Amino acid sequence: MAQTIIACRTSSYGSYEALTYEHLASLGLRHVEIPVPLPDQIEPTKAALTRFGLTASSLQAECDLSRPDVAERVEAQMPAFAALGTRIMFVSAQAGETPRETAYARLRAAGDVAARHDVTIALETHPDLITNGDVALQTMRAVDHPHVRINFDTANVYFYNQGIDGVAELRKVVEYVAAVHLKDTDGGYRSWHFPALGRGIVDFREIFATLDAAGFAGPCTLEIEGIEGETKTERLICDRIAESVAYLRGLGRL
Repeated sequence: MAQTIIACRTSSYGSYEALTYEHLASLGLRHVEIPVPLPDQIEPTKAALTRFGLTASSLQAECDLSRPDVAERVEAQMPAFAALGTRIMFVSAQAGETPRETAYARLRAAGDVAARHDVTIALETHPDLITNGDVALQTMRAVDHPHVRINFDTANVYFYNQGIDGVAELRKVVEYVAAVHLKDTDGGYRSWHFPALGRGIVDFREIFATLDAAGFAGPCTLEIEGIEGETKTERLICDRIAESVAYLRGLGRL
Protein backbone atom coordinates (compact mmCIF):
# COMPACT_ATOMS: atom_id res chain seq x y z
CA MET A 1 0.00 0.00 0.00
CA ALA A 2 1.36 3.41 -0.99
CA GLN A 3 1.65 6.10 1.67
CA THR A 4 -1.34 8.33 0.99
CA ILE A 5 -1.82 11.88 2.23
CA ILE A 6 -5.38 12.24 3.51
CA ALA A 7 -6.63 15.82 3.68
CA CYS A 8 -9.91 17.70 3.95
CA ARG A 9 -11.16 20.57 1.84
CA THR A 10 -12.03 23.40 4.20
CA SER A 11 -15.04 24.41 2.12
CA SER A 12 -16.66 21.17 3.33
CA TYR A 13 -17.53 23.10 6.49
CA GLY A 14 -19.61 25.63 4.58
CA SER A 15 -20.61 28.57 6.77
CA TYR A 16 -18.85 26.94 9.72
CA GLU A 17 -15.41 27.13 8.12
CA ALA A 18 -14.01 28.86 11.21
CA LEU A 19 -14.27 25.49 13.00
CA THR A 20 -12.24 23.65 10.38
CA TYR A 21 -8.72 23.54 11.76
CA GLU A 22 -9.65 22.72 15.34
CA HIS A 23 -12.18 20.08 14.34
CA LEU A 24 -9.91 18.35 11.84
CA ALA A 25 -7.05 18.31 14.33
CA SER A 26 -9.37 16.69 16.88
CA LEU A 27 -10.14 13.97 14.32
CA GLY A 28 -6.46 13.27 13.72
CA LEU A 29 -6.23 14.80 10.25
CA ARG A 30 -3.05 16.71 9.48
CA HIS A 31 -3.61 18.07 5.98
CA VAL A 32 -6.04 20.51 4.33
CA GLU A 33 -6.90 22.01 0.97
CA ILE A 34 -7.46 25.76 1.20
CA PRO A 35 -7.73 28.65 -1.26
CA VAL A 36 -4.52 30.47 -2.14
CA PRO A 37 -4.29 33.14 0.57
CA LEU A 38 -3.96 36.78 -0.42
CA PRO A 39 -0.42 38.12 -0.06
CA ASP A 40 -1.12 39.79 3.29
CA GLN A 41 -2.76 36.60 4.58
CA ILE A 42 0.04 34.16 3.77
CA GLU A 43 1.86 34.48 7.09
CA PRO A 44 -1.33 34.50 9.23
CA THR A 45 -2.51 31.41 7.35
CA LYS A 46 0.80 29.68 7.92
CA ALA A 47 0.65 30.53 11.63
CA ALA A 48 -2.92 29.19 11.96
CA LEU A 49 -2.00 25.94 10.25
CA THR A 50 1.06 25.53 12.45
CA ARG A 51 -1.00 26.16 15.57
CA PHE A 52 -3.18 23.14 14.83
CA GLY A 53 -0.42 20.92 13.44
CA LEU A 54 -1.75 21.14 9.89
CA THR A 55 -0.18 21.53 6.47
CA ALA A 56 -1.76 22.68 3.22
CA SER A 57 -1.33 19.68 0.94
CA SER A 58 -3.02 21.56 -1.91
CA LEU A 59 -4.12 25.10 -2.65
CA GLN A 60 -7.15 26.03 -4.73
CA ALA A 61 -5.92 28.56 -7.25
CA GLU A 62 -6.98 30.62 -10.24
CA CYS A 63 -6.24 29.37 -13.75
CA ASP A 64 -8.53 31.24 -16.14
CA LEU A 65 -7.80 29.94 -19.63
CA SER A 66 -9.84 32.71 -21.25
CA ARG A 67 -7.05 35.12 -20.26
CA PRO A 68 -3.90 35.47 -22.40
CA ASP A 69 -1.96 36.30 -19.22
CA VAL A 70 -2.90 33.11 -17.38
CA ALA A 71 0.77 32.09 -16.94
CA GLU A 72 1.61 35.44 -15.34
CA ARG A 73 -1.37 35.12 -13.01
CA VAL A 74 -0.25 31.63 -12.02
CA GLU A 75 3.21 33.06 -11.31
CA ALA A 76 1.68 35.70 -9.03
CA GLN A 77 0.23 32.93 -6.83
CA MET A 78 3.50 31.06 -6.39
CA PRO A 79 4.71 32.90 -3.25
CA ALA A 80 1.89 31.25 -1.28
CA PHE A 81 3.00 27.80 -2.44
CA ALA A 82 6.59 28.50 -1.43
CA ALA A 83 5.63 29.88 1.98
CA LEU A 84 3.26 27.02 2.81
CA GLY A 85 5.40 24.27 1.29
CA THR A 86 2.56 23.20 -0.99
CA ARG A 87 3.20 21.37 -4.26
CA ILE A 88 -0.31 20.82 -5.66
CA MET A 89 -2.22 23.64 -7.35
CA PHE A 90 -5.86 22.59 -7.57
CA VAL A 91 -7.78 24.42 -10.30
CA SER A 92 -11.09 24.24 -12.11
CA ALA A 93 -10.25 25.22 -15.67
CA GLN A 94 -12.28 25.07 -18.85
CA ALA A 95 -11.70 26.01 -22.46
CA GLY A 96 -15.19 27.41 -22.95
CA GLU A 97 -15.13 29.68 -26.00
CA THR A 98 -11.33 29.64 -26.12
CA PRO A 99 -10.11 27.45 -29.00
CA ARG A 100 -8.83 24.14 -27.67
CA GLU A 101 -5.33 24.55 -29.07
CA THR A 102 -5.10 27.97 -27.41
CA ALA A 103 -6.32 26.54 -24.12
CA TYR A 104 -3.78 23.72 -24.35
CA ALA A 105 -0.98 26.18 -25.10
CA ARG A 106 -1.97 28.33 -22.12
CA LEU A 107 -1.97 25.27 -19.88
CA ARG A 108 1.51 24.38 -21.11
CA ALA A 109 2.69 27.92 -20.33
CA ALA A 110 1.13 27.70 -16.87
CA GLY A 111 2.79 24.30 -16.44
CA ASP A 112 6.17 25.85 -17.25
CA VAL A 113 5.62 28.39 -14.49
CA ALA A 114 4.52 25.71 -12.02
CA ALA A 115 7.53 23.54 -12.89
CA ARG A 116 9.95 26.33 -12.01
CA HIS A 117 8.47 26.30 -8.51
CA ASP A 118 8.20 22.49 -8.20
CA VAL A 119 4.40 22.76 -8.26
CA THR A 120 1.98 20.59 -10.24
CA ILE A 121 -1.31 21.94 -11.58
CA ALA A 122 -4.17 19.48 -10.98
CA LEU A 123 -7.25 20.02 -13.15
CA GLU A 124 -10.55 19.21 -11.46
CA THR A 125 -13.00 16.68 -12.90
CA HIS A 126 -15.16 19.34 -14.53
CA PRO A 127 -16.33 19.95 -18.09
CA ASP A 128 -14.98 20.63 -20.62
CA LEU A 129 -11.36 19.51 -20.25
CA ILE A 130 -11.62 16.78 -17.58
CA THR A 131 -15.27 15.73 -17.94
CA ASN A 132 -14.54 12.00 -17.81
CA GLY A 133 -11.70 9.58 -18.45
CA ASP A 134 -11.77 9.85 -22.23
CA VAL A 135 -11.92 13.65 -22.31
CA ALA A 136 -9.26 13.94 -19.61
CA LEU A 137 -6.98 11.58 -21.51
CA GLN A 138 -7.37 13.67 -24.65
CA THR A 139 -6.51 16.82 -22.69
CA MET A 140 -3.47 15.29 -21.01
CA ARG A 141 -2.07 14.00 -24.29
CA ALA A 142 -2.69 17.32 -26.03
CA VAL A 143 -1.16 19.45 -23.28
CA ASP A 144 1.67 16.96 -22.80
CA HIS A 145 3.23 18.64 -19.78
CA PRO A 146 4.55 16.81 -16.69
CA HIS A 147 3.36 19.59 -14.38
CA VAL A 148 -0.21 19.66 -15.71
CA ARG A 149 -2.16 16.75 -14.34
CA ILE A 150 -5.61 15.65 -13.11
CA ASN A 151 -7.49 16.03 -9.84
CA PHE A 152 -9.78 12.99 -10.04
CA ASP A 153 -13.06 13.62 -8.22
CA THR A 154 -14.76 10.34 -7.32
CA ALA A 155 -18.26 11.88 -7.36
CA ASN A 156 -18.01 14.53 -10.07
CA VAL A 157 -17.32 11.84 -12.63
CA TYR A 158 -20.88 10.59 -11.97
CA PHE A 159 -22.41 14.06 -11.66
CA TYR A 160 -21.24 15.13 -15.13
CA ASN A 161 -21.72 11.81 -16.97
CA GLN A 162 -24.29 9.10 -17.48
CA GLY A 163 -23.75 5.37 -17.61
CA ILE A 164 -20.18 5.30 -16.38
CA ASP A 165 -18.24 3.45 -13.69
CA GLY A 166 -15.97 5.63 -11.56
CA VAL A 167 -13.25 3.03 -11.07
CA ALA A 168 -13.12 2.32 -14.81
CA GLU A 169 -12.80 6.05 -15.51
CA LEU A 170 -9.96 6.35 -13.00
CA ARG A 171 -8.12 3.43 -14.57
CA LYS A 172 -8.12 5.24 -17.93
CA VAL A 173 -6.18 8.20 -16.54
CA VAL A 174 -4.51 7.05 -13.31
CA GLU A 175 -1.03 7.68 -14.69
CA TYR A 176 -1.95 11.37 -15.00
CA VAL A 177 -3.61 11.76 -11.59
CA ALA A 178 -1.74 14.07 -9.20
CA ALA A 179 -4.53 14.57 -6.65
CA VAL A 180 -7.90 13.10 -5.73
CA HIS A 181 -11.09 14.45 -4.20
CA LEU A 182 -12.75 11.79 -2.06
CA LYS A 183 -16.47 12.46 -2.41
CA ASP A 184 -19.40 10.06 -2.31
CA THR A 185 -22.58 10.30 -4.36
CA ASP A 186 -25.84 8.54 -5.09
CA GLY A 187 -24.51 8.20 -8.65
CA GLY A 188 -27.24 10.22 -10.32
CA TYR A 189 -26.54 12.48 -13.27
CA ARG A 190 -26.56 16.10 -12.05
CA SER A 191 -27.76 14.82 -8.68
CA TRP A 192 -26.57 17.04 -5.82
CA HIS A 193 -26.34 14.21 -3.32
CA PHE A 194 -22.92 14.05 -1.67
CA PRO A 195 -23.21 12.30 1.72
CA ALA A 196 -20.59 11.04 4.14
CA LEU A 197 -18.11 8.61 2.63
CA GLY A 198 -19.47 5.08 2.58
CA ARG A 199 -23.11 6.15 2.24
CA GLY A 200 -23.14 6.41 -1.55
CA ILE A 201 -22.18 4.22 -4.47
CA VAL A 202 -18.47 5.05 -4.87
CA ASP A 203 -16.30 1.95 -4.49
CA PHE A 204 -13.52 3.53 -2.43
CA ARG A 205 -11.75 0.22 -1.85
CA GLU A 206 -11.25 -0.19 -5.59
CA ILE A 207 -10.42 3.50 -5.99
CA PHE A 208 -7.61 3.14 -3.47
CA ALA A 209 -6.51 -0.20 -4.91
CA THR A 210 -6.20 1.42 -8.34
CA LEU A 211 -4.25 4.35 -6.91
CA ASP A 212 -1.99 2.04 -4.91
CA ALA A 213 -1.23 -0.10 -7.94
CA ALA A 214 -0.14 3.04 -9.79
CA GLY A 215 2.12 4.12 -6.92
CA PHE A 216 0.02 7.20 -6.24
CA ALA A 217 0.93 8.94 -2.97
CA GLY A 218 -1.68 11.66 -2.65
CA PRO A 219 -3.06 13.99 -1.65
CA CYS A 220 -6.50 12.46 -1.35
CA THR A 221 -8.77 15.22 -0.11
CA LEU A 222 -12.07 14.62 1.62
CA GLU A 223 -14.83 16.80 0.17
CA ILE A 224 -18.34 16.79 1.62
CA GLU A 225 -20.80 18.97 -0.28
CA GLY A 226 -24.02 17.73 1.27
CA ILE A 227 -27.45 16.92 -0.10
CA GLU A 228 -29.77 19.27 -1.93
CA GLY A 229 -32.56 20.65 0.24
CA GLU A 230 -31.08 19.79 3.64
CA THR A 231 -30.42 22.28 6.42
CA LYS A 232 -26.69 22.35 7.02
CA THR A 233 -26.29 22.70 10.77
CA GLU A 234 -22.95 22.74 12.54
CA ARG A 235 -23.70 19.34 14.05
CA LEU A 236 -24.65 17.80 10.71
CA ILE A 237 -21.51 19.01 8.98
CA CYS A 238 -19.11 18.08 11.78
CA ASP A 239 -20.71 14.66 12.28
CA ARG A 240 -20.61 13.94 8.55
CA ILE A 241 -16.93 14.81 8.32
CA ALA A 242 -16.16 12.78 11.45
CA GLU A 243 -18.04 9.81 9.98
CA SER A 244 -16.07 10.14 6.74
CA VAL A 245 -12.76 10.25 8.59
CA ALA A 246 -13.78 7.17 10.56
CA TYR A 247 -14.68 5.44 7.29
CA LEU A 248 -11.25 6.18 5.86
CA ARG A 249 -9.64 4.96 9.08
CA GLY A 250 -11.65 1.75 8.73
CA LEU A 251 -10.19 1.30 5.26
CA GLY A 252 -6.72 1.60 6.73
CA ARG A 253 -5.98 4.93 5.07
CA LEU A 254 -5.37 6.78 8.34
